[in-house]
Amino acid sequence: MMKKHLFFLLLWGGFSLPVGAQDLPISQIIIEGEGWELLSEGHQFTEGPAVNNQGEVFFTDVPTSEIFKIALDGKVTLFSDQANQTAGLVFGADGKLYGTSIGGKAIVQFDDAGKSVAIAEDVNCNDLVVLGDGKVFFTDHVDGKIWNISPDGKLKEVAAGIAFPNGVIAWPDQKQLVVSDMQGASLWNFVIAADGSLKYQQPYSTMQLPVGSSESGADGMTVDRMGRLYVCTTLGVQVFDTQGRLSGILSKPQQAFLSNVTFGGPELDYLYATSKDKVYRRKLKTTGVRFAR
Repeated sequence: MMKKHLFFLLLWGGFSLPVGAQDLPISQIIIEGEGWELLSEGHQFTEGPAVNNQGEVFFTDVPTSEIFKIALDGKVTLFSDQANQTAGLVFGADGKLYGTSIGGKAIVQFDDAGKSVAIAEDVNCNDLVVLGDGKVFFTDHVDGKIWNISPDGKLKEVAAGIAFPNGVIAWPDQKQLVVSDMQGASLWNFVIAADGSLKYQQPYSTMQLPVGSSESGADGMTVDRMGRLYVCTTLGVQVFDTQGRLSGILSKPQQAFLSNVTFGGPELDYLYATSKDKVYRRKLKTTGVRFAR
């Protein structure tokens, strides 16, 4: 039966643990008794959680074109009602909030008053990442491409060939990029060149799929300080160790679409999740990386 190649998952305490595995990174991040905490509800479709330098988390309600801020004490307030169906959000090392405006077909930057200005226009966009040196990468699932915006504002296509490129994240050292494929099982890895081009495209990890399905439903991602990768999928938040191996699956906070995750809070030790009409957080025994998204 080739038992050594079988990979069983046991649901336990709200997460899935690989039975008999020698390396269990997911058991190192779970806090016994800690589950998902509801922070905000009554939205239409939440997306794009992004953390600023203080640990505050911002998220979007895409259909209503609103962006909300979650303070360190969990209080939720409106930041902007002029987001023009922004989906992805991320803070850059410059402290600015960037977004993918689906309604405006633009990559935008928000000021402190919640007003936006386009830094790239007439683009199909979904999720994005901003590196410390100012490079911007964003996914385009309409055309199946990845795009780069250079620090001086030049736009260029840098990758193609993924069925449905969705979430995008940089590793903590920001030398490599990972893109999730919503319609497949692979997470794709790229090496980031100095000029913003992407090299050595290859599938890095294989996600677990629902029984009878060939689609992972993969969307947004985040990483922690140890280099673990957290991916929103139909089955839950799939966690991969530093070698690209699936370590387990954090259960969904509710039985609804799970769009995105990020680390937040003053110590970056809460995992925030956007799921359809609600936003949740869960404390873990690890911390996120500032400006990695």
